[in-house]
Amino acid sequence: MTQMKEALKGNITDEIKSVAETEGIDVQNIIKGLASGRIVIPKNINGKSRPVGIGKGLKTKINANIGSSSELEKVEWEVEKAKVAVKYGADTIMDLSTGPEYEKVLKAIMETVNVPIGTVPIYEAGITASNTKGAVVNMDGDDMLRAIENQAKAGVDFVTVHCGITKDLINKVKNSNRIMGIVSRGGSFLAAWILKNQEENPLFKNYDYILEIAEEYDVTLSLGDGLRPGCLHDASDVPQIQELVTLGELVGKARDKGVQVMVEGPGHVPINQIKANIDIQKTICKDAPFYVLGPLVTDLAPGYDHITSAIGGAIAAASGADFLCYVTPAEHLAIPNIDDVKEGVIASKIAAEAGDIAKGVNGAWEREVEMAVARKNFDWQKQFELAFDEEKPTKCRERKHISEQDMCTMCGEFCALRLVRDNI
Repeated sequence: MTQMKEALKGNITDEIKSVAETEGIDVQNIIKGLASGRIVIPKNINGKSRPVGIGKGLKTKINANIGSSSELEKVEWEVEKAKVAVKYGADTIMDLSTGPEYEKVLKAIMETVNVPIGTVPIYEAGITASNTKGAVVNMDGDDMLRAIENQAKAGVDFVTVHCGITKDLINKVKNSNRIMGIVSRGGSFLAAWILKNQEENPLFKNYDYILEIAEEYDVTLSLGDGLRPGCLHDASDVPQIQELVTLGELVGKARDKGVQVMVEGPGHVPINQIKANIDIQKTICKDAPFYVLGPLVTDLAPGYDHITSAIGGAIAAASGADFLCYVTPAEHLAIPNIDDVKEGVIASKIAAEAGDIAKGVNGAWEREVEMAVARKNFDWQKQFELAFDEEKPTKCRERKHISEQDMCTMCGEFCALRLVRDNI
């Protein structure tokens, strides 16, 4: 029985109770959100992750992508990245491994961290086809569906499935004025398959079977945006919106089956288009939780894309996005290292907090007031404890020792707070 079906019956599961307590929200609000599809709790019946709620009225959650590739694969390194991501506040982990030992990486991560784990099963199908049939495009529909079922059985809590890429849509992309074309790796697997075989996307054709798998294991479907824009020029174009329309229809089918579902979104988007993108998704997809990559608001910052992403993520979260996928400084350049993961997570935490303040999410404003009081009182330890990264501000404070606690080296004896305090 899925969490959504339990909620439809009015049953309070352990997972629902846990999310309500964590969010500081009445349990009936969680039940209503789950029953309507506005909230999901990604929790495989075979998994060991702690319950995390994603959706309307809840704290904005963040995901950290990790994973090996054929060019760089160290199982222990990916495990360490997962641990660091969770330490600094990642609510979920997605393993995007495509290296030869991808199964070992996933298993090791799932044994190490207790947050919900997501994957992109089409990667497994593509890797298997490449190894046994000579190329990714030689996989067939059974390979794709088998990969989804394999990962559901393994205990994965949510899976990205690119069901909205259709044969008709690929032809429209070919005839569009996009510069970057298709930048989604999973989307490119399917687009290349469609072009080679001149057949419809098996994930679209067999969506009902995917729903059966998701229902059996209570795997949350994350409907992938295979046509997300890879640069500002391509944002909000016809192929992107048309895919979203298809995803909205698939959301309805999932809810009819009692399957939890969320929708993925762009991508590279100019600041002035972000709110419109969120509003369109929320309308077309019937308020399904929206999971956005970034959005990145400029294409001119390689090495600093955690910042471009945090800017866009804050605006997206404030506009109603529920789930932010982090972006690291290594985006577009290389597999992120451990420091990149830390910086990416913290940047996304900042964006999520900014969005939660704007949305009036329970607890966000109170945390800000608590920090303000600590600053007024020169309570350095409390400030460090409240910070997303306790270590960095602590080291900054220790760079030059000051005997007096009610000042720093920026203003010294001319500290504004101190001057006013001492003269009132």
